[in-house]
Parts: sequence; C-alpha cells; structure tokens
Amino acid sequence: MVNKRTILWVQGITCNGNTQSFLNYKGLKRFVKEYEFLYHPYLSSTLDVNEALNYKKKFDFLVVEGAISKDFIRAGEPFYERLRELIPLARYIIALGTCAVYGGIFKEKDPKNITGIVYSKDKEEGFLKEFKSKVFNIPGCPAHPDWIAFVIRTLANDGKLIVDELSRPKEIYGYLTHHGCTRNEYFEWKVDTKNFGEKEGCLFYLQGCRAPITHGSCNKILWNEVSSKTRSGSPCFGCTESSFPRDRMFETKTFMSIPADLPTGVSKRAYLTVTGIAKTFHIKRLKEKLI
Repeated sequence: MVNKRTILWVQGITCNGNTQSFLNYKGLKRFVKEYEFLYHPYLSSTLDVNEALNYKKKFDFLVVEGAISKDFIRAGEPFYERLRELIPLARYIIALGTCAVYGGIFKEKDPKNITGIVYSKDKEEGFLKEFKSKVFNIPGCPAHPDWIAFVIRTLANDGKLIVDELSRPKEIYGYLTHHGCTRNEYFEWKVDTKNFGEKEGCLFYLQGCRAPITHGSCNKILWNEVSSKTRSGSPCFGCTESSFPRDRMFETKTFMSIPADLPTGVSKRAYLTVTGIAKTFHIKRLKEKLI
C-alpha cells in the first residue's frame, strides 16, 4: 500500500475564502483520494481541530490560511504558539491567500499586530519570518484552486518550484494578470470604457484596473474554467500583491492625467510616447459594440 502524502490545513484570521475556493477545484474528488488530510476545516479528516493544533508527528504539508496575530485564539488554542510548534514538523509550508502571505485585508484593522507568515505587506517582517526557507507563498483573495493543487502536486512528486523574490511560484506568478486579457487590444490603442460589465474597452485608465501591475495567471487559468474579473467587465483589484487592498479600488489615481502606477517595467517616457502615438489614430472597429 502506497503511503499518502499528509496535509494539515489550519486557519488563522480568515474569511474562509481560500477554503471555499479549493472546494471548487474540479479535481477535488481525485485529490482527496490521493492525499490524507490530517485536518481540514471542511473536508473529512483524521483529526479534529484541537488534535491538529497539538499534533506532534512529522507530516508533509502545513497549509496556513489566514493572517497571523500573536493574540489570536483558534478553538481555545493560542494559534501563533501552536503554529510555531507545527512548522518544524512539516516538510513544506504553504502560506495560502493574501492574508497568510502579507497580512491582507485583516492587517488593515490592526497593522502592527497582524502579519503574514513571512511578510508584513512588502516587508520581510512577518511573525514567522525565520521559517522563510520552507515557505511557498500562494497569494490571492482568494487563490485559484488550480494554483493550490498545482503547488501541492508538484512538491509531492518531488518537483522543483522556481520562486520569485517573494517566494511565489513563477509558474503561476511569473505572468501579469494583463497577459491573456481579452481587452489587450483596447489597452494598446488606449480605448477606455467608462462603465462596468461591458465587453468593450480597457479598464486600466478609468476604472482602477491593476492587471498590468499584478502578478498572477487569472487570464490564463480562468475561474471556473470560464472567466475572470476583466473578462466579466470588472477591473482587476491586484489581490495577489502586498498593496492589496487599496482605497478607492474602482479608481485610477493620476498625476497630470498620467497614471500614478504605470504598467510593470514600463518607464514614464515610454508610456507617454506610446500613448501619444496610439491616441492619434482612430480605429473605428474598436469604438463599436461587439454585440
């Protein structure tokens, strides 16, 4: 009998979003047969929550969903202290979701006392930063279920994950959300939309879209295999980045009509040059309704 790789999935300060996302994984039935969940808050597990937090044996994956606070209590247990005891027992640590990676939306309530595992926003000041070498970060609000399964399966099969400077797998976060966006032609020719829910127009300049600045594969690995925010006519909020959440997420901050945050890797001079040239042309097809 082949021994299954073991997963212990615990929750810090969380909205359950990543758990809900994972429950929508199209291969979930097969996944739960291939791996043993020592503990998961929703799936059938070997242990209950108190047994999980006090587990003393070695195991393969510690999945941490939610932000970290030294004062947080989970099921009557001091979560931070139990987490410190669990981490050395795990072969791999997965910080799942933007809250577990950077502190996320909960950090906005208490910036000093809530962090991610390794990072506090973009600073390496998380309460458990000394364990960075074992941590793989999967930010997202929530993270796509395919991203979660891909990371676990790759590591379980002794595959190597190449990560960026924030310990995010490059296979997922080496792209920008902008890549694969069906609105790219509108972006190139600077044809903007003033409304939500439309199929036409770019959302970057007027609607606060962060796709050209955000690392993620949302427009390459679609949600429910069907869509993404930008495809449905809603701007990308940049939820995989440490700057999330921002104030006024449906607005693009500008200085003298120039976006304050330019597309990643593009200089102001290059942006102004290309924009100026594009706006001198009138592409009739791009001004018309698709349907």
